[in-house]
Amino acid sequence: MTDTPKRAGRRARHASRAAGPDVNPCPPGAAGGQYKPLREGEIQAIYDTALRLLAELGMGEVPERLTKIFLQNGAGLRDDGRITFPNALVEDAIARAPKTFVLHGRDEDRSIEVGGDKVYFGTGGAAVQTLDIDSGLYRSSTLQDLHDFTRLQDRLDNVSWFTRCCIATDLPDVLDLDVNTSYALMRNTTKPVATAFTVPENVAPIVKMFDIAAGGDGEFAKRPFVKAHISPVISPLRYGEDAVDTVFECLAHNIPVSCITAAQSGATAPATLAGFLAQSLAETLASLVMVHVIKPGHPMVFSNWPLVIDLRTGAFAGGGGEIAVLNAASAQVSNWLGLPSGVAASMTDAKALDAQYGAEKAMTSLAAALGGGNLIYESSGMTAALLGASFEGFVLDNEMHGHTYRILRGIEVNEANLGFDAICEAVLGDGHFLGGAHTMAAMERDYFYPPIADRENPKTWEDAGGLDAWARAKITAKSILAEHHPTYLTDDQDAAIRQQFSILS
Repeated sequence: MTDTPKRAGRRARHASRAAGPDVNPCPPGAAGGQYKPLREGEIQAIYDTALRLLAELGMGEVPERLTKIFLQNGAGLRDDGRITFPNALVEDAIARAPKTFVLHGRDEDRSIEVGGDKVYFGTGGAAVQTLDIDSGLYRSSTLQDLHDFTRLQDRLDNVSWFTRCCIATDLPDVLDLDVNTSYALMRNTTKPVATAFTVPENVAPIVKMFDIAAGGDGEFAKRPFVKAHISPVISPLRYGEDAVDTVFECLAHNIPVSCITAAQSGATAPATLAGFLAQSLAETLASLVMVHVIKPGHPMVFSNWPLVIDLRTGAFAGGGGEIAVLNAASAQVSNWLGLPSGVAASMTDAKALDAQYGAEKAMTSLAAALGGGNLIYESSGMTAALLGASFEGFVLDNEMHGHTYRILRGIEVNEANLGFDAICEAVLGDGHFLGGAHTMAAMERDYFYPPIADRENPKTWEDAGGLDAWARAKITAKSILAEHHPTYLTDDQDAAIRQQFSILS
């Protein structure tokens, strides 16, 4: 059959769509902050209470070398040994903290700028169990799982950075664990990555490994492509010495840090949501002041993560309305202070990839994004209240993030989009908008087409096997794992690392 001009045009449009839209309809880094659970006066009251806690009650169990630096910078010392922070010291730390900074990927095109109103979904967690992709049952997480999760997410465009999502429980030695965790990140992705150091003594040797990947001694510090996750504050209102020592080490090697406060409502923080936010803010400000007095201006993600427990049982609850509104409020307060914010979402309590999984993840992640969290941790692949991680979950969550970014993008109202001429043309012409130039342009630019969600009619779905979302995500995950084996370290880099470190994969 000879193509008519109309058929030829259709073929060209179909080919263009198959290649993907020129404009991403749901770009990562879209603007958040539309949801404001707190009024201005309420934020001020929370902030004032946090300042009062730091000025009057202060922080306990402060390591000796940190105490010395605090006192040199104007902190006070109570009779009971607690260190107090005058308002001026806290406000100076806020004022001098970077308001935006770049999280570098080893591929600069994958770097992201943290701060302002930009929202990015990533990962986090330290799952000790993995939802096995073949059996559908939980088992202990391994080093191979970490390699597989890392290379899987490398292909998921809506996961903007990767933090180790599971613990290699088959590596009992803490140096082996930290070295091989960092190696897995460098080998399998060039996105910005993050890791944790089990003990501070592991920082310096692992930086040498980062230097090999960066091109030579001292090169990593010039453009750090790894940030550290540290929890230097133990709720309520005291420091943890090993974590503080890790902060000193990371700052000495110019590693950006996420100082994470993870209090739990009714257990290590007040059960009232307002009281929780005040204490948690005070604790995260204590981390900021610590970084400020050690190395003023060092990049820190203000990671104020409100966590909730089920007060009937004491169990951590990763999904629910309370944790959704608390993390949105935390993001709002951090934005009010002008600090790069980190919050947590998608920490579903569901063990299976079921209706509970979808509801809890969608509710909490959308609230965190609309609240304006710059970096939304835990948001990809996590299950079972952070005890588990799932390959299929990564695929489903990546698709969910696409929908969320589309929501954040909003509606562009301009003369072209209002479509006066297109409406007139349709009304006076074919009587519909199908195939029109205005429609085709919008189709490529304004709509997200989910690859996993099923939009077919029931009969077509049945004929294709009647698969649910979990099954479809499993097919996608297995396909990526079967064919995507990146080698982001050169042979020389890999050989140099293996000569100096115990690489167990």
